[in-house]
Amino acid sequence: ETNTLPFHPFENQQGDILRVEKEHQVLKEQLKEAEEKFEQLQSRSSEEIGALEELLRKSVEETEVSQNELDWFHQDSETQGKKWQQEKKENRDHLKALRSTAKKHTDTNERYLKTIDDKEKQYNVYLNTFLDTSNKFANEKVKLEELIKKSQDDCQECVKRAVNAEISVFQNWKEAEVWKLSGTVAKAEANLKMLKTLSSSASAAPLLKSQIDSWETFISNVKKQLEKVEAEYEEKMELVKSGARIPLTKVEIMDIPSP
Repeated sequence: ETNTLPFHPFENQQGDILRVEKEHQVLKEQLKEAEEKFEQLQSRSSEEIGALEELLRKSVEETEVSQNELDWFHQDSETQGKKWQQEKKENRDHLKALRSTAKKHTDTNERYLKTIDDKEKQYNVYLNTFLDTSNKFANEKVKLEELIKKSQDDCQECVKRAVNAEISVFQNWKEAEVWKLSGTVAKAEANLKMLKTLSSSASAAPLLKSQIDSWETFISNVKKQLEKVEAEYEEKMELVKSGARIPLTKVEIMDIPSP
């Protein structure tokens, strides 16, 4: 039969020793696990420490390099600073010179603008004078053109009247000469008719034949002269009508003696 009573003085209740042993076993396992974790942590820490030491070494080297670079940077900065100061001074001097030049240019531009303004005013005065004069000339031109046209019309009228006058003179001369020669022909034909009547007598015919022949020749020559006079006067009048300028002279008439 199993004894289930507490084991004094180690147990207050039955099973306390067993429970303590179990707890002890659990603690041992936890301790073992903790030792394993510690070893793992220690190993990992060693690795990390080695890595950190390597990083530290590299950092020290880089720091030394950085220090050198920093020294170089300081030197370069000083050099650049001096250079910048020099450039700043040069730029200031250059800016001062540019301002002086700009002022000169501004003064020159103002003078030019004033000159241009004066010239523009003078130009406007000249332009207005020119426009007034041009308008006057235009009006005078219109008047002159009207006068020229009137003069041309008057001239054409005068030319027309002169042509008509010349034609009238030639026509009058022609009619006068034709009338004169026609009268001569008429008288000669009357004489010829009378001679032919007288020559109807056989006894008078031989005596009058030479006179009849002379009068017939005379009449023929006068008629030819008449035709010539008419033709030449007509030619003169046609020339005048066409605008030709010819001397205002009579047609030359040949004197034909009567029998």
